[in-house]
Amino acid sequence: MSQTHFPSVNEQMDLIRRGAVEIIPEEELVQKIEKSIKSGKPLNIKLGCDPSRPDLHIGHSVVLRKLAQFQQLGHQAILIIGDFTGMIGDPSGRNSTRPALTLEQTRINGESYFQQASKILDKNKTKIVYNSEWLGKMTFEDVIKLASKYTVARMLERDDFTKRYKAGEPISIHEFLYPLAQAMDSVAIQSDVELGGTDQKFNLLVGRDIQREYGVEPQVILTMPLLVGTDGIEKMSKSYDNYIGISDPPEQIFGRTMSIPDTLIYTYFELATNVSNERLKEIKAALEDGKTNPRDLKRELARTLVAMYYDEAAAIKAQEEFDKIFIKKEIPDEIEEFNIEENQEINILDLLLLVNFAPSKGEAKRLVQQGGVSIDGEKVSDVHQNINIKSGMILKVGKRKFLKLTKKGK
Repeated sequence: MSQTHFPSVNEQMDLIRRGAVEIIPEEELVQKIEKSIKSGKPLNIKLGCDPSRPDLHIGHSVVLRKLAQFQQLGHQAILIIGDFTGMIGDPSGRNSTRPALTLEQTRINGESYFQQASKILDKNKTKIVYNSEWLGKMTFEDVIKLASKYTVARMLERDDFTKRYKAGEPISIHEFLYPLAQAMDSVAIQSDVELGGTDQKFNLLVGRDIQREYGVEPQVILTMPLLVGTDGIEKMSKSYDNYIGISDPPEQIFGRTMSIPDTLIYTYFELATNVSNERLKEIKAALEDGKTNPRDLKRELARTLVAMYYDEAAAIKAQEEFDKIFIKKEIPDEIEEFNIEENQEINILDLLLLVNFAPSKGEAKRLVQQGGVSIDGEKVSDVHQNINIKSGMILKVGKRKFLKLTKKGK
């Protein structure tokens, strides 16, 4: 088999360091890369995937992009779908255990994860494995031997365990097995480098220790920051509704990107896009000079993200749609229609419930009172207002929700 040609150590390290929070220990990574170049053998780069979240957003893309960079450098990307560990439930960064899943659920979610991750990774050069392949074969004796290689004191050093222990909150024994099981993944695939968010640091370090115990050369760990969501406060998460989904429609990716605070523009460019380091320096300078309107850079960011997950044509179209709605205050070209009886009178709150623009009357009332509801461009501010339905009416809720009311049977 022909040897792989790798870029120089300095070239590799320049790309690997981009956006990384910690490389532990960096000198070991340099040695591994030097050895890899001499032998022509790629390094095994491991990323464990949480199968409880099948829908990926650009927060997940941060670490996936780092894995893709290792692929570009000629190394072997290995995605480990935690179908077995998903049945344990990981409490990392939480004050309680994440709910456990069935093996079937983890498999379905894992497949969905891989399909979406393929928008970022080179699908043909990514090795995908399920950790039930080795963890499912371990006997109780094997588990006891594994557990004997780590102490409770060390385990309680983990931040979330420490807080719960001090607060007198319960910690189940099986939770201690999660980092050990994740560490066995590193032993099984002989991982050279493991990637993860900063909230995974403890688990990744356990991997180094357990590899040593099993006679495997310890992995280097590389942590990436947790991307702050569009609200500028919490980490990006579907539960906070502050996310930009990588499978969202182009208009939604563009619109949500335009809603981020100016303080996040540089971070998003650095962690969520492929722009060059030179362009990053220019963006940083432009944000600091006070002459550049941050909105122009935000538009560039939104176009870049749409083009990455779709194409340039979709990015341009999404920008045009955004300008039409938010700058020119026009109505988008394509609007969903809702069939309704013409000439009937209906209370505005009932109308919002009928067309599924609000889940409850309380929420509908809040939307109206906040000035977020209009019909044919006229704001509706009275929650008691009755609407005389006419075919062709345009109902708008918030900044992005439009609906055309059409005559039943039309």
